[in-house]
Amino acid sequence: QVQLVESGGGLVQAGGSLTRSCAASESIFSINFMGWYRQPPGKQRELVASSASGGATNYAEFVKGRFTISRDNAKNTVYLQMNSLEPEDTAVYYCDAWKRLRRYWGQGTQVTVSS
Repeated sequence: QVQLVESGGGLVQAGGSLTRSCAASESIFSINFMGWYRQPPGKQRELVASSASGGATNYAEFVKGRFTISRDNAKNTVYLQMNSLEPEDTAVYYCDAWKRLRRYWGQGTQVTVSS
């Protein structure tokens, strides 16, 4: 079972930046996909960005050019660098991982962007 521990959320002003981290309990080489989702208030959870073990990345249209997903294999950690944050980015952000057809979630952390 893969355990994911997130860190790096909080409050930021519009136009600011935050970096989210997601540390896995095992080598991320063995994890097929890792990614970030978010759930804005009153809305469904939606994909933000994903990263495959082979290096391919995928982004939601609403974050392209502003957010970057990256992996540090030595630290078994995936990051989400969020720049040019907007109030519409306010949400609970979750890390997820897929391994052998099983999905795992981090605990989720609130990100609030004030105008």
